[in-house]
Amino acid sequence: MELKQHVRSIPDFPKPGIMFRDITPMLKSPLVMKHVIHSLAEPFREMGVTTVVAAEARGFVFGAPLAMELHAAFVPVRKPGKLPFQTHTFNYDLEYGSDALQIHQDAVEKGDRVLLVDDLLATGGTVEACRQLSEQVGADVVGAAFVIELTFLNGRSRLGNIPVESLIQYATESPDE
Repeated sequence: MELKQHVRSIPDFPKPGIMFRDITPMLKSPLVMKHVIHSLAEPFREMGVTTVVAAEARGFVFGAPLAMELHAAFVPVRKPGKLPFQTHTFNYDLEYGSDALQIHQDAVEKGDRVLLVDDLLATGGTVEACRQLSEQVGADVVGAAFVIELTFLNGRSRLGNIPVESLIQYATESPDE
């Protein structure tokens, strides 16, 4: 299945110079989404994943069904002030600003085998925050899975030596790629 045909490129969003890769067309097709979830799960099926950690909001779209596919727990990572229980916080930089993410203190435990999931890997700030939040309680991050990777931004470098899988890669900001 050619997944790029289900991604819409929108120039200058959220600010000039950014090529936004919109997954909304992908979400419209149950057949495509089933393929995406199966494909994201495949490299990690034999790794003993116990917990899938994903950041809001688009990470939830893929993280929750991927957790079900892998028979693992799903843990949401959210922006500050959105979680009702005691939290851990991690501050990080994005390709167009800075942000912070939080996780419930009891959501991931020592010894959990965590798969990090998001729709897009750009500079790696968001997924690095998820990794740090998971590792600070003693979890073992066994991999990271993305629908889209902007390879020219080298986000993989922020993840160290964990296995990283992406289904679609863009090597430039070009809308024609």
